[in-house]
Parts: sequence; C-alpha cells; structure tokens
Amino acid sequence: MERSEVRILLLDDEPFILKLHAHMLKELGFVSIRAFENGATALEDIDSGHIPDLVLLDLSMPQMDGIEFIRRLVQRHYEGRLILVSGEDERLLQTADRLVRAHGIDILGHLSKPAKPATLRGLIEAWEQRTTFTPRGPGKVYAGAEVRAAIRNGEIVNHYQPKVSLTTFEVTGVESLARWQHPQDGMVRPGRFISVAEHIGAIEEMTRSVFHQALVDIQNLDRLGLSLPLSINVTAATLNTVEFADFAAGETTRLSVSPARIIIEVTESQLISDQRAPLDVLTRLRLMRFKLSIDDFGTGYSSLAQLRDIPFDELKIDQSFVHRATADPTARAMYDASLGLAKQLGIKTVAEGVEDRADWDMVRGTECNAAQGYFIAKPMPPGALPSWVEGWRERAKSVL
Repeated sequence: MERSEVRILLLDDEPFILKLHAHMLKELGFVSIRAFENGATALEDIDSGHIPDLVLLDLSMPQMDGIEFIRRLVQRHYEGRLILVSGEDERLLQTADRLVRAHGIDILGHLSKPAKPATLRGLIEAWEQRTTFTPRGPGKVYAGAEVRAAIRNGEIVNHYQPKVSLTTFEVTGVESLARWQHPQDGMVRPGRFISVAEHIGAIEEMTRSVFHQALVDIQNLDRLGLSLPLSINVTAATLNTVEFADFAAGETTRLSVSPARIIIEVTESQLISDQRAPLDVLTRLRLMRFKLSIDDFGTGYSSLAQLRDIPFDELKIDQSFVHRATADPTARAMYDASLGLAKQLGIKTVAEGVEDRADWDMVRGTECNAAQGYFIAKPMPPGALPSWVEGWRERAKSVL
C-alpha cells in the first residue's frame, strides 16, 4: 500500500499543532489525513467508517484525554498503529507508551510537542522497514463456536520465528506461534482468537493441537537437513492440567523427537495463582528432559519467585525492555538487571523484540546469548525456513 493510500487520524486540542503535523505528513507523501480537536468527534468519525491506519494522538486534552481515547480504541478492536504526541515529560510518555503496548496496539513511538520532521520521518521509515501498509477495517469479533470449529478443522497453524546467536550469528532455534488460516478472512493473528479459546475452555485442546503440529513440522525440516531446537508456548490452563506432561512425553516418543530439542515457554504472568499443578507439570517435564523457558520476563509480579521455584533453562527478556532501550534509560536498566540476574543463575538469555539495527547493536554489545525479533525475521510458515536460513547466513556475513 502506497503512502498516499494510508489513512491517518490526527487528534490534538491545539489547532496550530494539528496544522503543523498535517503539513509534515503531507511533505512525507501522506494525503488521506483527518484532523480533530476532541476525542468524541474523532470517535464518531471512526464509528462512521473512517478507520485509520495510523493515529497521532495528543495525551493531554480537556474532556477526553489521550489515555481515555486509547481505551475507547481498544473497545473498538482498533488494529492500526499509533504515535503518541505530548508536551509532558519523557517518563510520562514512556509510561503511556507501555500502556498502549499492554493494550495490544502497535505503537510506533512517541514524540515531544511540537514534533520534529526528522523524528516523525524516522518513526514512519522504521515502520515501513518492518512491515507493509495494509488497509484496516473494523476489528472482527469471532464467536466461540467458530474458534472451536477452527481447532477441530485444523485451521490453527504454526508459524515460526527464528532465534539467532549474538556471538556466532547462527540460528539457534525457532519459536512456534499460532495463526488461524481462516477460509474467508485469511491469516488471523493470535490476539483475535486466543482469548476466545481461553474463554470457552478450548485453549488446552488448541495447545495440544499446535504441539503435535510443531513436532510434525520439525520432523519435516529434519528431512530437509535443517535440525533446530523448537520453542512451544504453553498456557496457564494447560499447566493446570497435570496430564499435559504425559501428553508431551507421549507425542515426542510417538514421533521420535527428542524432548531435549523442545523448549516449553511459559509466560511469567501466568504463574501467579495456585502453583501446585504448574510446579507438578513443569518439574515432570524437566525430569523428562524437556527444557523450560520463562517468557516476557519482567512483566509479571513475582519474577524472582518463579526463578527460585522452577528450574528454567532460558530467560527471555521482554521486548518492552529491549526495543528502543538505547533511548529509554529505564528500559535499559531493566534489560541490564534481567541479564545480570540470569547470568548469576547460569540461565541462557534471549532478547525479544529486536526490531531495528539500534536494538541489534545494543544487544550485541551485551552478554546476551541470543536475539529474536523483526530485524532478524518475522514469523513464517515452516516451508519458508530453509531458504530464510540460507539468506540469513549470507546477510550475517556481509552486513552484521
């Protein structure tokens, strides 16, 4: 999609700022720009069918501030991108930035008012480097029956995102990420169906389905001469089912895949309630020689307790502490602290969310073991992995 086709919404209570930012965007080649001085009017425009691909949002406004507007976007299942614009201090902007990410909205960054043309251009260009413009429509809400049928019809498929060594640049493994190959809507991202599956009690069935499929996929990759460790995400509901360890062991035995190649990824924030069943499952998996990884480290409420209680082999530093950490002292401090803790405990580390060259150069300058993110590769179907690996080896030799 060309820049001239991208729909942009500007929301700011200062008319001069609206005109200034509209002019900057037009200079960059954007022409479909709608500007509003209050959130209520902007929401009415969205509800009338003018769904933006990108929103430039002021935080501090009377009547409806930027935080409330973000909440209203979430209620409307907004799937576009967002840039925060504010005259507030940097720490407050960083907090708002993290809130947007927590809501699952793709935030390109934040700008201090008035925005500088070079800074705005940099955010736009960084976006273009990692994705392509896609027209956005109203967020479709899927019914539980649709999701359950998709699981049973084999429409939930795995894509794989590589992890690479920060010392040798070799590919050290892949993480499986669920996608819904919808017969009418095309590829549906997990944020649109995982929560539905959890709500209707089908998440364990989905987890077992993608686990089996992932083992089949790595068998096929083995036949092509590409033997890689595989990370599989396991949900809280699955960890509360003590039979899962037996299921995992049975599947690896039946398909002749060594458990030592499989890394079970557990999101830290999922381990905050009664831990008896999860500890049972994870300890048994570890005894069976599966490896364990704590995902999104630093985003939960009991990180140190998890590291104390569960024998993790790998710690994945959350992307909010990696991406743009060079410009965010708080994020960099959290990144360094996570890295230091893992080193003291003898746990391997993976930096998530390496989105651009600045992120890559930052993590390479530390003692982190591996990296994962769009700068390296987007998640891809299993059939695309062999050619990507060859291309990465050439890229690593000539550029990195």
